[in-house]
Amino acid sequence: MFSVVIPLYNKELSIGNTIQSVLDQTYQEFEIVVVNDGSTDNSLQIVEQINDPRIRIINKPNGGVSSARNRGIKEAKSEWIALLDGDDLWTPNYLIEMKNLINDFHNNKFFGCNFSTIENGNINERAANLPPNFRGEILDYF
Repeated sequence: MFSVVIPLYNKELSIGNTIQSVLDQTYQEFEIVVVNDGSTDNSLQIVEQINDPRIRIINKPNGGVSSARNRGIKEAKSEWIALLDGDDLWTPNYLIEMKNLINDFHNNKFFGCNFSTIENGNINERAANLPPNFRGEILDYF
């Protein structure tokens, strides 16, 4: 159901945890498309060591994160595309929540959520200007 596109450029310290956060999802219908954007560190080797048939690696010369995402989208085999950066993590219920939104708001084509950052061990919620636990449509995002 989901193609998870992960652009990869010199993320050897985080890419293993990023991919593991996808593999740990409660919803397991996905592929992972890692687009190696000309990494010069050990990022690619770390991904190659992860043994899961749902992971595909696309190698390309460095062209920036947008070109890597676009390449991953072109290579995606699933109906829905989920974007994840090589130094970010998902909570285990992320994909099931996205699937539920898709089912409940089936006329929509774009879905999003709030996020948190971790700085110096502190979790900081980064919420949009919405009520807590908002779930619905935003008719005029801008």
